[in-house]
Amino acid sequence: MRIVKDAEERRNEILDVAERLFCTKGFDNTSTNDILTEIGIARGTLYYHFKSKEDILDAMIERLTNQMVEKASVIALDESIPVLERLTGTMLSLNVDNELGHMVMEQVHRPQNALMHQKLELMLLGRVNRLITRITEDGIRQGIMHTDYPAEAVEMLMTYSYTAFDSLNQYSEEEEQRKVMGFVYHAERILGMKAGALKEAMRPIFEK
Repeated sequence: MRIVKDAEERRNEILDVAERLFCTKGFDNTSTNDILTEIGIARGTLYYHFKSKEDILDAMIERLTNQMVEKASVIALDESIPVLERLTGTMLSLNVDNELGHMVMEQVHRPQNALMHQKLELMLLGRVNRLITRITEDGIRQGIMHTDYPAEAVEMLMTYSYTAFDSLNQYSEEEEQRKVMGFVYHAERILGMKAGALKEAMRPIFEK
């Protein structure tokens, strides 16, 4: 008896199988035929949901981004956690720490996938900025931060950080350390904080 699944369930099944195959065989060594064989569906069913293997990867990135932001939201919105600890925890929760995440990041950072890389950054920036702005607003209410433009301050800092600390950039250890120190220095001033107030909060974020 043929099992009929709704569109969302089928789409997620395709993504689950593709993720497993991409992680075990590699993105380049996995074909759409491999995915079809593993699931046992017709090619037309696959193409109903995804136009190509690259389209599948794109959807995987979106799903991974959603999972990362959801995890970050739990920390960012928990007002029982001190402001600076929330800032640190929120940023750390956005790090990929599994095989799938590393595989996706490897593909995203390939030169031929520059558009995909840009899309990931824009997706993260838009949603993460709102979370960090919420933390900043709480910091202002508590007198830890002082700025009349919290959202704009966060946008400036996050946009710079995604550019300066992108893994595509190749810095010497000395250059990277100087950039980190410069970022913390200017972040404290943009957010109206005491000198050195962000040093400990930022340290775990930039540790390798």
